[in-house]
Amino acid sequence: MKSDIVIYPVVLVEDGSHYFVEAPDFPNGFTQGDNMIDAIKMAMDLIGNLLQDKTNYPKPSEIGTISLKANEQVVYVSVDLTEFRMQHPEVTKIAVEIPAYLDQLAREHELNLSQVTTSVLKTKFGC
Repeated sequence: MKSDIVIYPVVLVEDGSHYFVEAPDFPNGFTQGDNMIDAIKMAMDLIGNLLQDKTNYPKPSEIGTISLKANEQVVYVSVDLTEFRMQHPEVTKIAVEIPAYLDQLAREHELNLSQVTTSVLKTKFGC
């Protein structure tokens, strides 16, 4: 399966007990963490959540265009959106038509058609 990797700059600010994060390429792109590693993980999760349903992504800011205060630093955050989507699946309801005899067999064997369909599609697409 093809990876869909994005890389964005984020601004980290330490306040003594926490790290605050701003993702300048996203409106309301704020999060925080207990330490620098936690803050970066939270930034990855933030970006993944903001982009998981999108196909067109905002262009990442050039690092030189980001204004920093004395206590701020920029780090780049990488997110594999393909992996993120697989780890955070959003369920959608669809209608599927199947032959009546298969429906009857599935009921007799107490098969969950949603699980069967998901399993077959994952196999087909190599997920």
